[in-house]
Amino acid sequence: MYVCGITPYDATHLGHANTYLAFDLVNRMWRDAGHEVDYIQNATDVDDPLLERAEQIGMDWRELAEREIELFRTDMEALRILPPREYVGVTEVIDQVAELIGRLRDKGATYELDGDIYFDVAAAPKFGSVSGYSEGRMLTLCAERGGDPGRPGKKHPLDWLLWRAERPGEPSWPSPFGQGRPGWHIECTAIALANLGSGFDVAGGGSDLIFPHHECGAHEGHVATGEWPFAKAYVHAGMVALDGEKMSKSKGNLVFVSRLRQEADPMAIRLALLAHHYRTDWEWTADQLTSAEARLARWRSAVALQAGPEAGTVLDRVRARMTDDLDTPGALTVIDDWAERALSADGADGADPRAPMLVRDIADALLGISL
Repeated sequence: MYVCGITPYDATHLGHANTYLAFDLVNRMWRDAGHEVDYIQNATDVDDPLLERAEQIGMDWRELAEREIELFRTDMEALRILPPREYVGVTEVIDQVAELIGRLRDKGATYELDGDIYFDVAAAPKFGSVSGYSEGRMLTLCAERGGDPGRPGKKHPLDWLLWRAERPGEPSWPSPFGQGRPGWHIECTAIALANLGSGFDVAGGGSDLIFPHHECGAHEGHVATGEWPFAKAYVHAGMVALDGEKMSKSKGNLVFVSRLRQEADPMAIRLALLAHHYRTDWEWTADQLTSAEARLARWRSAVALQAGPEAGTVLDRVRARMTDDLDTPGALTVIDDWAERALSADGADGADPRAPMLVRDIADALLGISL
C-alpha cells in the first residue's frame, strides 16, 4: 500500500487525520486477515507551498519541513495510526526521480519547454481511466490543483511537469536535464516503484488526489514499466469541511490535531472520526467530539467490569462491518450495543469474565481505540 503523504508547511489538521485513519483501518484489517503489510508513505518536503510559507515566516524551508513532519508523526502516534514501513522524503530520492524521468524520456513520453521537462499526455493511451473524468473537468481541476493548463508552448493543456528547471532563490539539484527539482506527481511514482514495484495493491489518499495526482502518477508508471495497472485499486477518503467549506491549508479553515489533543483524549478524537464512513464528505462540529467523549467513557466503563455479556459474536459482527467497505459507523454500533447490555442490569445474566477483555482487544486491534 502506498499512501500519499503531507506537504509539511503547516500542522496536521482533521482532514489529514481522516485520510490517514482510513488507511490505518485497511492496514489493521489486512493484518487481522493474516496478511503481511508493506506500507509506504512519502513526504513532499520540497514544493511551492512549502517554499512560499517558509519565505512568509522567515524560516529555512528545510527547518520548516523537518518541524512539521515531526509534528505530523507525533499527531499520528497519538491517534494510534500504525506507521508505514518507510516514510520517504522527496529530497532523499532526487536521483531516483531523475532516473525515472530519464526512462520516460527514452520512451518518447517527454519534451522540454524553456528548460522544464513535461510529460506528453499523448503518450498515455489509458489517460482518464483512473478518474473517469471528462477532459473539461480535468482542465478545471488541473488549474485548481497546481497544474498549468494555460502555459504557452505546451503540446496539450493537460501535459504535466516532471522536472522544474532551477529558478532564482529556489532549491535545486543536479540532473541529466540540468539543475532543478521534481514535479509533484513524479515523486510518488518513483517512490512507489522503488519500494513496491508496479501492480501493488492500493494507492491511497484524499479524494482531492483523484485528479490530477493519482491519474498522472498511474500513467507515469504505466509508460515507464509497460505494466498496467500501476496500482490495482485507487482508494480515496472523503473531505472534511468546516463552516461549509473543505478544510484546507489554502483556505485557512483548519482544526489542528495538535491543538485538539490539548483539549481532548486522542481516543475521543479517533472515535469522532470513526463515526463517519471513510468515503463520505462531512463537516466537523464541536458536538461530535462531545458525543465521542461520552461514547469513550461508556466503553471504558463497560470493559472495566469484572464480567460482561458474551462477546464472541461482537468479534464476528465487527469484522463483518469492517470487511464491508470499512463500515466504521456500523462497527461502533456493535460495541455500543454490547456496552449498553454490559452496563445494564441485564448484563449480569450469563456474564462472562472474559468478555470485557475480548471487547477491549477488539476495539484495540480492529478500530485502534485504546480502552
